[in-house]
Amino acid sequence: MGPVTPLLALREIYLNVHPETQFIWVGTKFGPERVLIEKSGCQFFTITSGKYRRYFSLWNFFDIFKIIVAFFQSLFLILNEKPDLLISAGGFVSVPLHWAGWMLGVPEMIHQQDRVPGFANKLMAAGADKITVTLKDSLQFFSKRKSELLGNPARNLGGIDKIAGRLFFKFNPTDQVIFVLGGGTGSLKLNQMLIEALPHWPKNWQVIHLVGKERPKELAERAVSVFPNYHVFEFFTEEMKYAYAAADVVVARAGFGTLTELAALKKAAILLPKSGHQEENAKFFERAGGAVVLNEEADSGLKLAKVVADLVNDPPICARIGDILHSTLLIADPKRVVEIIDELIVKK
Repeated sequence: MGPVTPLLALREIYLNVHPETQFIWVGTKFGPERVLIEKSGCQFFTITSGKYRRYFSLWNFFDIFKIIVAFFQSLFLILNEKPDLLISAGGFVSVPLHWAGWMLGVPEMIHQQDRVPGFANKLMAAGADKITVTLKDSLQFFSKRKSELLGNPARNLGGIDKIAGRLFFKFNPTDQVIFVLGGGTGSLKLNQMLIEALPHWPKNWQVIHLVGKERPKELAERAVSVFPNYHVFEFFTEEMKYAYAAADVVVARAGFGTLTELAALKKAAILLPKSGHQEENAKFFERAGGAVVLNEEADSGLKLAKVVADLVNDPPICARIGDILHSTLLIADPKRVVEIIDELIVKK
């Protein structure tokens, strides 16, 4: 879901100014984002998904053929739909689409969320007409001529106060609320650590747990009998804004989509990054004081329970962490987002 949220935000921002614009979304058949995209009213197309693993794997050989198939599917899709612009925020499914778009002369924009570019954005950068980045540090990885510090686009998830968020979930307005999310597919380790943490929290705390569509719920559902105020969900669409609003503390992975929404809402975050670019993200904001970071390999559910309790019981610290995250992570100016897209479309 990491590349999904900034693209949804870009769409939302542009439609506010140009409501007549049609957007289509290209993804994989079983991608967890499909429900969210279709519910937003955006037409969803699928292509074959291949990937390149930067380590020895026989699957790389088979995926070469998938990438070739995806390239020709992309050519057909572009010729049929005739888009004015291709926009991506990473993800390997975008690579054959952007290669096909470059061959057909379609303007292209890629957005770099994380500090260090992923392999997909590196492959697409040469053919892109515009590259926007969230962090100033990321500019060093791209052509100065076509890259720009934009910040990360954020969906409009505000306008709901804490009481309204809690009433939406039928909580008592005075309850303490923890919101735990592990991404669109779910983080098995984060989910397990939460189950371990539950017995160490007061029984009157409310816990919203977004387990992810690809994670089994049985273990989490059994925990409800032990902790009656524990609420398990697979996936959120419109409910997300209410969960954010209700929460005193958010426990999450460290994808930039989630971080941007937390920054926009000034939420105190405890991050459990997965290895790779998320660790870079988490360290960056931890150094600034805008997040508390745990290590999923070294830390336990008991440690998570204590860190969450310390924050919940210290509202001024929560507010300070949220304020620092907000000031550290640049949120894209909607006006500039519209200007960039208009400029690229005019070039066609």
